[in-house]
Amino acid sequence: MSKKENSSSLVIVESPAKAKTIGKYLGRGYIVKATMGHIKDLPPKRLGVDVLNGFQPTYIVLPFRKRFLSEIKKASLAVSQIYLASDPDREGEAIGWHLAQELKDREKDIYRIWLNEITPRGLTQAFQSSGKIDMNKVHAQQTRRILDRLVGYKISPLLWRKVKRGLSAGRVQSVALRLICDRERQIESFVPQEYWTITANLSGYSPPPFDAKLLRKNKKKVEIGDQAQAERIIKELKQLPFLVEDVVVSKRVRRAPPPFITSTLQQEASRRFGFSVKKTMLLAQRLYEGMEVGDEGRVGLITYMRTDSLRVASDAIGKAREWIKENLGEEYLPPHPIIYKNKKLSQDAHEAIRPTSVLRHPLKIKKYLEKDEFLLYQLIWTRFIASQMPPARFEVTTVDIKAGAYLLRATGSVLLFPGFLKVYEKGQDLSPEERSSPEPPLPPLSAGESLTLNKLTPEQHFTQPPPRYTEASMVKELEEKGIGRPSTYAPILSTIQERGYVKKEKKRFIPTELGCLVTDLLVENFPDLLDVGYTARMEEELDAIEEGEKGWVETLQVFYTGFEEELERAKKEMRNLKKERIATEEVCEKCGSPMVIRWGRFGQFLACSRYPDCKNTREILDQPPHKEGEDSPQVCPQCGQPLVIKKGKYGQFYACSAYPECKTTLPLHPPTQVELDERCPQCNEPLVLKRGRNGKFIACRNYPKCRYIRHKETGVNCPVEGCQGRLVERRSRKGKIFYGCSSYPTCNFALWHKPVPRQCPRCGSPYMIEKRQKGKGSKLHCPNEDCRFTLKPQKEK
Repeated sequence: MSKKENSSSLVIVESPAKAKTIGKYLGRGYIVKATMGHIKDLPPKRLGVDVLNGFQPTYIVLPFRKRFLSEIKKASLAVSQIYLASDPDREGEAIGWHLAQELKDREKDIYRIWLNEITPRGLTQAFQSSGKIDMNKVHAQQTRRILDRLVGYKISPLLWRKVKRGLSAGRVQSVALRLICDRERQIESFVPQEYWTITANLSGYSPPPFDAKLLRKNKKKVEIGDQAQAERIIKELKQLPFLVEDVVVSKRVRRAPPPFITSTLQQEASRRFGFSVKKTMLLAQRLYEGMEVGDEGRVGLITYMRTDSLRVASDAIGKAREWIKENLGEEYLPPHPIIYKNKKLSQDAHEAIRPTSVLRHPLKIKKYLEKDEFLLYQLIWTRFIASQMPPARFEVTTVDIKAGAYLLRATGSVLLFPGFLKVYEKGQDLSPEERSSPEPPLPPLSAGESLTLNKLTPEQHFTQPPPRYTEASMVKELEEKGIGRPSTYAPILSTIQERGYVKKEKKRFIPTELGCLVTDLLVENFPDLLDVGYTARMEEELDAIEEGEKGWVETLQVFYTGFEEELERAKKEMRNLKKERIATEEVCEKCGSPMVIRWGRFGQFLACSRYPDCKNTREILDQPPHKEGEDSPQVCPQCGQPLVIKKGKYGQFYACSAYPECKTTLPLHPPTQVELDERCPQCNEPLVLKRGRNGKFIACRNYPKCRYIRHKETGVNCPVEGCQGRLVERRSRKGKIFYGCSSYPTCNFALWHKPVPRQCPRCGSPYMIEKRQKGKGSKLHCPNEDCRFTLKPQKEK
């Protein structure tokens, strides 16, 4: 290390784990402190950006970071040099700059160091190449932060006024949400097309039998649209001889994938292990910052994990090649190191993600890692080793088979040399049933050979809509379209889920009704902001600021000029869903007035148009609307004729198509109820289990003639003298639980607290009441005001 480090120094990092690892390596003469992330940010309750004064930001020290900043300032008094070792990206540079601003009055030498890996070698290199804060990176981060603040603080209140409170919009998150909503609409509008394929199972002179697919007829592609056409072709094929027309043997290579960058690591961890993007980054952060590894102690296991660069240090490549030669053999070592080219917009400040030492084989350190940490480390290690290995080589055989005017084709492949596949095979972003199985090898065949037809198999297919995004495919889409950067993929996907704009089913994103509504409003009123190309160009401008090719104030000024115009127009023209009423043909069952669709805090619902005179509401059914006269797959239970959908005073219903000869009708959406093997105590009709707005309940099937409802029993008799009723659980009109007499309305006795069939040990009251205290369980109180005996809290299970 240089002379600068000989005297006492303060090294400032972001996390305690990183501080612990670095502190172990540096030893005496160094104080290592952690900031716990950003120490300063824009104020939370005001814009904090002076738009009229060159977009100057106002930063404040975050309240929950003051203690850490105070410790850092105190430690700085006892040292001669300060080293800012925050993460080597834009966010880390901004943290370093804010620290330098807070410590500049200490009159100390302040240096910036960039740690690509937390190892003794990485620290030595960092101290030897220490420098000053990169203000271009700071300006790029600051521009992004101001852009996000302007969009969030200007648009979110507009959504609160027009839709509901608590909604938010983001410069990048809203574009990601748009991609998900657009994909969902593609799926909804997709019309599947039927098609058929025909596979022939054939045998040659040598075993085994093999499959060939029908490809062409008269040199034109065969398109089979239905079963009848497939059966006609099969009938023809059965009458024809099958002859081998041509055999082509070729060589194919499959090259090793490059080492991981942030996006590809997130995608592969999602495919293989089902990790969320957020989880992958948390695990990678732990591996980077350092783990306890036996006698070696605490050590960083991988290089910095937020990168889009494929560059790898030459000594790391050399170590990988040594390991391959010693452990796998000369045939698995390419003659020259493999160098991967970066994409056009990649930032080359960091290396690709790799292990800090290939000698730390995953199996050697497995016992020191948690299961998920091991899986991710093993993935990174094997991918890096594979990236320096030769391609896999295959022999591919393609056989064209003639049957009259028809051409069939069979393909088989044989692995000649595994190459990188010996240690690593890339996952696929498909479900198991969608994954293509490897092509089996074909038997020896020669041109002109006669084949025996064993079987012809027709198979029905339907064209499929584009799949919904998984986290892996979403990151890939964002990367390909230039939306966001390695450090932002995880926050983008987390935010749109936390806001309730999307949900995940079977690991795929589905937009919620709220998400689609917000997207539509933003696309209508902020077309530039929600444009994918515009967002990608803005990312390129941030990169240009980081490279010193563009001014940050100029970039903000150009953005804000167009944004301000759209904002003012949206304030006047954006639809106000709080006031919007959409007419329907539904009728209020309480007063007979038309029902309208309104928007509430939980989405759309049906409400009476006479509100507030009539406050009736109900859910909008999930079933899609039906057209009057539309045929139903159901048949009339009386005469067997098809049922059709009709519209009446109380909405749609099924009616027999033989009307007026048959007047059978059925509800369009049958009520959800299950008949029980019990009888109503009042009319002897069967009891049914129903679902109401407050959940399930048991009632008489003969409703409304019989209004019997079985309430939940408490086991306590009504205390009113002469009453034979029991205290049961009931609900108020607002859904609140209370306990009343089963003889209501004859007896009006009621309690808010639950009665318990336990005698008071002091006064002998036949029951006590249970009162719950938050965090303290429950207490039993005597209902007798003269007694007021209380039992100690019961410990909750």
